[in-house]
Amino acid sequence: MTEALKTQEAKMGIQSGDGQHPIKEGLANAIQATGDVFGTIVKTVSEGISTAAKTTGQAGVSVLEAVGGIVRTAVRGSLGVGKDLIQGTKAIVMGVIKGTGEKEEAALKQLSHTARTVIRQTAEMNGDAGAAATGLVLGAIAGAKEMGVDPSKAATAAGVAAAEEADQIGSVASEQVRVALKKEIGGITVVLPEPAKKQ
Repeated sequence: MTEALKTQEAKMGIQSGDGQHPIKEGLANAIQATGDVFGTIVKTVSEGISTAAKTTGQAGVSVLEAVGGIVRTAVRGSLGVGKDLIQGTKAIVMGVIKGTGEKEEAALKQLSHTARTVIRQTAEMNGDAGAAATGLVLGAIAGAKEMGVDPSKAATAAGVAAAEEADQIGSVASEQVRVALKKEIGGITVVLPEPAKKQ
């Protein structure tokens, strides 16, 4: 993580490691108060990214890096409150799509980056990477129109990125993701590449 990103995350109330996370705590408090897990995550992620997009240039941080920081914290928040990981990661994807406002290829690039970040963070917290991947694909399908892309293309971008990241993490995450994505999700079957052979 670059120094610029650390500075930017600090400004946005995100801290790396196991310290306090205002976004995570805000999620937990809002979920507790409203009971609306999905809406709270979408709103929190989307507003966090909108704020980051306005200030990233000044801090020398790319939007991708800033989004990564917010997504990592949102995953920690979702897992921390013990809610449905499928709905949680679907909401994270929709929050990213709404917050960045990217379209077409730029949106798919952001979607792939988000999927990789979610899978890695979920695995690091010993969460179910398969459930996370299912939510990522559902979020991609739901946000396809807003991104200006075909739902199957969005689903494939999210699914392939999730599987590739899981393959790099290890056999447990890889199996969880690949088993989950073998099933039809939201009416779409994601065709995954074969896992890369270890050197």
